[in-house]
Amino acid sequence: MSMNEAALAEHRWLARLVGEWAYESECDMGPEQGTGKMSGTEIVRPFGDLWVIGEGSYGSGADSWQSIITLGYHIVDKRFVGTFVANTMTHMWVYSGTLEGDTLTLDAEGPDFHSGKTTQYQDILQIQDSASRTLTSRMLTAEGQWVQIMKASYRRKA
Repeated sequence: MSMNEAALAEHRWLARLVGEWAYESECDMGPEQGTGKMSGTEIVRPFGDLWVIGEGSYGSGADSWQSIITLGYHIVDKRFVGTFVANTMTHMWVYSGTLEGDTLTLDAEGPDFHSGKTTQYQDILQIQDSASRTLTSRMLTAEGQWVQIMKASYRRKA
C-alpha cells in the first residue's frame, strides 16, 4: 500500500454517487408508532479519487436531523469501508461491505433500539440509473431473521 494509490473500478463506482440528491423514505417506527415518512436531501462529494462523503439533511423543524456518511474501498482487504454518524445518536456505524453489480451491501453492528443489546445491520445501496438509487436498511432480529426497517428512494437533483 502506498501513499498515492490509484483509483480502481470500485472507487469509480462510488463516484457515481457524487451529486445532489432528494429523497423520500419510510421507516418502521416500532409497534406503537407504525411507519414514519420523511424527506430530505443528501449532497455527496468526492474526497480525492478514493472516497466519497455524503452530508444529509432530513425532516424539518423539531424533527430535523443531519448525517454524514463516508465510503471508500480498501484495496488490500478488498472490501468497501466507511462510517455513518447522525446528530441524533451517539453510535458511530462502521461499515464493511461488498459490491455485486450495482448493489453495495454494507454490514455494520449497532444497538437494537428495542432491546438495548447489539445486533447486526445492513445498509443496501442500489443504483438504478444515473438519476435514481435506493437505500434499504435492515436488522437481524434475536430470532435470526432480517427485518427491513427503512427504505429510501433517491432522485438526482444535480
